[in-house]
Amino acid sequence: MEITTITIIILTCIISFAGFSNPGLINKLILWPALMKDKSQYYRMVTSGLIHANWAHLIFNMLTLYFFGPVVEEIFGTDFGPGVYPLFYVLALVISDIPTCLKYRNFPGYRSLGASGAISSVLFASIIFDPWNKIYIFFLPIGIPAFIFGLVYLGYCMYMSRQQVDGINHSAHFWGALFGILFPILLKPQLVSLFIRQLTSGAGG
Repeated sequence: MEITTITIIILTCIISFAGFSNPGLINKLILWPALMKDKSQYYRMVTSGLIHANWAHLIFNMLTLYFFGPVVEEIFGTDFGPGVYPLFYVLALVISDIPTCLKYRNFPGYRSLGASGAISSVLFASIIFDPWNKIYIFFLPIGIPAFIFGLVYLGYCMYMSRQQVDGINHSAHFWGALFGILFPILLKPQLVSLFIRQLTSGAGG
């Protein structure tokens, strides 16, 4: 396990667990766009990724980070240098939340929490590096090629963000996924041709 990923998991679990029984802590850390007209509240774009709604929310996000984070962290360390992966994760938290902050800045009742935007970034960075990697979903008996999962996931997030029916911040998932694609490509544009070459060569090619 790479050190940054395990540190993020431990820190997120500790703070999320503390927040389960401490509404005051949640209120201090949660993404609250109406309050963020004050620049001193911008920190919430980072701290909201350290708290979760319940155990299921926390476990799902941390398991996803556990499975995909170490691979992305190792590749980032090798290709881009030390310190880039933690910067990537923090930026993912911020950038995935910006559209939400803009959309709901005049809605005092809207709040959002969880690391899902950054987790989506990590997941989609892994897809850029290995599009034929298999992603397993609980109710399916076989793995789905990562690039197919990615296309379905992006479409689902776009659709659900327009519906606004389940209280989940699908917009953060969508923008986090896009950031996970664009960030490594901006650092290493050759990844585009490498991705296409891997994709066209087929699984295991």
